[in-house]
Amino acid sequence: MTLNLFLLALGMVGLTLAADRFVAGAADLAARLNVSTVVAGALIIGFGTSAPELVVSTVATITKGGEGTALGIGNIVGANVANLTLVLSMPVLVFGGVVIQRGVKRQAALSATGVTVFGIFSYFGEPSILKGVVLALLMLVALRFVIRLGDGVDSGVTSSGKQGRSPWIWTLIGLVGTVGFANLVVHAATGISDEMGWTGGFVGFALVALGTTQPELLTALAAARRGESGLVFGNLLGSNLFNSLTVGGSVFLANGSKPFDEAARLPVGTLVVMVAVSWIVMAAMRTGRRITRPEAFIMLFVYVALMVWLAMTGASV
Repeated sequence: MTLNLFLLALGMVGLTLAADRFVAGAADLAARLNVSTVVAGALIIGFGTSAPELVVSTVATITKGGEGTALGIGNIVGANVANLTLVLSMPVLVFGGVVIQRGVKRQAALSATGVTVFGIFSYFGEPSILKGVVLALLMLVALRFVIRLGDGVDSGVTSSGKQGRSPWIWTLIGLVGTVGFANLVVHAATGISDEMGWTGGFVGFALVALGTTQPELLTALAAARRGESGLVFGNLLGSNLFNSLTVGGSVFLANGSKPFDEAARLPVGTLVVMVAVSWIVMAAMRTGRRITRPEAFIMLFVYVALMVWLAMTGASV
């Protein structure tokens, strides 16, 4: 337990440093390539910071059978909920508010649609290869929409004037560091959870998702500190889209026809909350509107209340 706590603290420090470098490099790239920050956040940062979810969920599904599949699905659901409650509330609470840029609402609608499809696939029937293939194909369609929806979006980025390969190098270093330290956090959190005897669904939602969303959280804070609000929303919305379609598809494909452990499945209420939060956030995305601290406290309360409820109903068989 002591070693895992030490590794958890080490991973958090490393994530903080790596996420700051990641945001700085991505913002410079967006400015140099004349790409909107919403698109840059969704494609570069959102997908990049979701890599821990992809690796952890897929490996768990392959190596731990039905319990691992439950952990993987719980990780996706937990990460999606955390991104739009816990993670989104933090930059607002720390910096006093985040302004919604033009084009964010369309990205939010696309993200919410992907989350809804994943929620439906998770609720009805067993995980299967067919579901995995469908989600993968939908991800390809969604990528096209992400690029098209970026047309005409406010850039919100000011280049630091760096030339040469520097932005590319810092972005790559930041991404590798973010993913690497995130895996260290997840490893430590999983070790702690094993000692507590919790179910796969609860472990995935509560502990593993908290670990895998650290890149999104720290990246969002770093982006807000630099005034890159487009990267904040693009990061979170892109991450949820990637989690739902790519990570979800990977879990279903990896599970194949293996029996699914119903006892380890998350309560249906968590899927309902995930979909509801996604559409509520989408409805609130009005251009020029500032998300305020009272709203951030409500988001934080929703997350804490859901965690308490899940701990009381779905932590163990």
